[in-house]
Amino acid sequence: MNWKQAPLGPVQTNAYVLYNQEGEAVIFDPGGDGEAFETALKKENIKPLAILLTHAHFDHIGAVDHIRDAFNIPVYIHQREAHWLQDPSKNLSVNMTSEGITARPAEHVIEGERSITVGPFAFRIVETPGHSPGSVSYYHEPTGTVFSGDVLFQSGIGRTDLPGADESTLLNSIHQKLLELPEDTTVACGHGPVTTITAEMDGNPFLSGL
Repeated sequence: MNWKQAPLGPVQTNAYVLYNQEGEAVIFDPGGDGEAFETALKKENIKPLAILLTHAHFDHIGAVDHIRDAFNIPVYIHQREAHWLQDPSKNLSVNMTSEGITARPAEHVIEGERSITVGPFAFRIVETPGHSPGSVSYYHEPTGTVFSGDVLFQSGIGRTDLPGADESTLLNSIHQKLLELPEDTTVACGHGPVTTITAEMDGNPFLSGL
């Protein structure tokens, strides 16, 4: 199994494609550019099985319906943000885009921390609120990767100046959930380059007090 990063949408949010040798895949956070993303997936003979959302901010959901319909696949999201998909004020698109962004309700609503299996892909879901109340991270042990959305970045953390965000909650999520993962875990961030748990434990200035 392997994965690719694909910056999409108005602020180049990182979507990720986790795939196997047969081309089966799951898609994380398709934030925009739906037609181009669909074309690229089909060119690579990728066959998506599901869309997994780390949270429901507009820049992570812009191409959800396009990709969902193109491949006839379900969407997963945490219960605290399930209703955000249909609400431009909640997903923040009403003030940050020329048109509000919405998506249809998700087929699967995540409640609590659990393990899920999508085809050949197994994940441990951990709740990592703070950037948003329903932020979750998907830990994929076979590749040693956590797909964490906007929780932890290279030398940074997610924004906490948005509605529903809280800095102490975010730092607690990072400390209690992400930093407890194996130190060689790759952090597939929602924006910018990927990093590792070790690198952020050693050098992230926001985590120096943890």
